[in-house]
Amino acid sequence: MEEKIYYKSTRGGQNGISASEAILKGIAEDGGLFVPSRIPKIDLKLKDLASMNYRELAYYILSKFLVDFTEEELKYCVNNAYDNKFDTEEIAPVVKVGDSYFLELFHGPTLAFKDMALSILPYLLTTSAKKQGLEKEIVILTATSGDTGKAALEGFTNIPGIKIIVFYPQEGVSEIQKMQMITHKGKNTHVVGIKGNFDDAQSGVKKIFRDEEFLKTLEENNYVFSSANSINIGRLVPQVVYYFYVYLKLYSKGEITDGEGLNVVVPTGNFGNILAAYYAKEMGLPINKLICASNDNKVLYDFISTGVYDKGREFFTTISPSMDILISSNLERLLYVLSGEDSKIVKDLMDNLDSKGSYKINDVMRNNLKDFFGGYAFEEETKKAISDLYNKDKYIMDTHTAVAYSVNERYVKASGDNTKAVVVSTASPYKFTYAVMNSIDNKYADYNDFQLVNEMSSLLNKEEPAAIKDINKREVVHKTVCNKEDMKKAVQEYLNF
Repeated sequence: MEEKIYYKSTRGGQNGISASEAILKGIAEDGGLFVPSRIPKIDLKLKDLASMNYRELAYYILSKFLVDFTEEELKYCVNNAYDNKFDTEEIAPVVKVGDSYFLELFHGPTLAFKDMALSILPYLLTTSAKKQGLEKEIVILTATSGDTGKAALEGFTNIPGIKIIVFYPQEGVSEIQKMQMITHKGKNTHVVGIKGNFDDAQSGVKKIFRDEEFLKTLEENNYVFSSANSINIGRLVPQVVYYFYVYLKLYSKGEITDGEGLNVVVPTGNFGNILAAYYAKEMGLPINKLICASNDNKVLYDFISTGVYDKGREFFTTISPSMDILISSNLERLLYVLSGEDSKIVKDLMDNLDSKGSYKINDVMRNNLKDFFGGYAFEEETKKAISDLYNKDKYIMDTHTAVAYSVNERYVKASGDNTKAVVVSTASPYKFTYAVMNSIDNKYADYNDFQLVNEMSSLLNKEEPAAIKDINKREVVHKTVCNKEDMKKAVQEYLNF
């Protein structure tokens, strides 16, 4: 009989943790991330899985990881998450454009792939709290590079027993992303702009999570922290589902044969999305190459190419802001796998990143990276990809999807690898109207983001999504801005202690 799956810290400080406890905690006490004791394998043939709809597949995959949830509990979470809040019955449509396949993950309420996991996380979290007998109020503390924030706000709004605080880089998101967050209404929600970039926001949140004195004060006031970032295993595991879904869709449509290899191309910032694809591969999905696409902030490309991770570099603010990240948190989970689950190695690497700003992996770990390919597209290449595909096939990609598309085009030319590939489309082009429309035609240079929603609508010959209709006319609810050093103070002020 197979050993039951439990969770442990990548840095070795905690072990034997149940799924519900790991979801509640968000981050391990030693600062590490929770990982499953083993990656479960699928026990059904792919052709048997192909008849499942998204909800059925989600239940099947999640039941492999979250073994302390009952069937009733897990089905409650899945059915409430993947309902009519998505604008398509399929949840995650697969679209063929020319010879390319796009997995569209932006059909949820906030027009970004974060909805795929953040629609279910609130249910996983509240169910976990009941299972663990937690009586304290949960405070979701999250940093966003643009999309997680709104998706988390949407998911957690007015859920009893939960408050949510979102930090975002005030000058590092698109105008539409910012308006989605600061106009959000919900009596348990708080949004704070910080004077800094996403890495500052993410580091600040992690620091608060590790502040023992602050955690004690929090507990005295009957609160407990958890996270909606992909550092939370409850955010990461639901992302595994859509890689199975895209493969099974292509198989059902006759685009690939049973067992045929597939490359996945993922625009990558915090590394969670591509890590979910890696977990899917380890579960038995026939994924060949995991193509990790970066923008001008190509820290992951350099890491995959050289084995050196160095955050001490110039930071670029780009038209693909959700990838403007120099500290990719989820990479720590991959390092744990690459090192043969050696938590001492992982802890040393993370300590080096904190103290020196860089680390280097050994040759064995580098060799274990062979499933991954790193590529990057500079801003001009990203714009050209948007323009070329629109002119050729009248399909409009957002700026992040365009990075992935561009990287894949270059990869195929350089490698001669003709394996079919799926480009993971992580956001709707409506979220980045200025950059997208000006890539298609510079005649839009004098328009603002909100006017361009209508122009894009005309090009696509369809009505703009309800999620952003008249967004510029909505009341600004959240006006707090703080220095990156004052994030803890902002939390205290909101929680009133």
